[in-house]
Amino acid sequence: MKKELKNTYDTDGNLISPKLSSEVKNYLIDIDGTITEDVPNEEPERMLTCVPFPDAMEILNKWYDEGHIITFFTSRTEAHRDYTEQWLEKHKFKYHGLLMNKPRGGNYHWIDNHLVKATRYKGKFTDLTKQLKEVEVFED
Repeated sequence: MKKELKNTYDTDGNLISPKLSSEVKNYLIDIDGTITEDVPNEEPERMLTCVPFPDAMEILNKWYDEGHIITFFTSRTEAHRDYTEQWLEKHKFKYHGLLMNKPRGGNYHWIDNHLVKATRYKGKFTDLTKQLKEVEVFED
């Protein structure tokens, strides 16, 4: 799969945000409570000793090897970046990027000019399947 960004244009011919090819997925993966136990920022000493969920490492590294983009994002602060990178390397997670300082507290609602698909983690990583679910959208 090609990860190159393709130039895209609006109806007036103006250059707009580039897009990946449709086969490549841009995965944004939370860390705490998703690929390892839920470690709060108030207990950073646990960040180096927690263990990954085996199914998470297996599936995410598989997606990376298939050519998808893996970016971790976390509510951990910039002060925790070094611990977080050490932990990801120690446990051999393959990834392209790490975004820190995600707002804390959950109840996320992502608004973007690009297609966004959200999958709530419920305790196990598997390959993704398609299912029809109710979502909130803007009125036409």
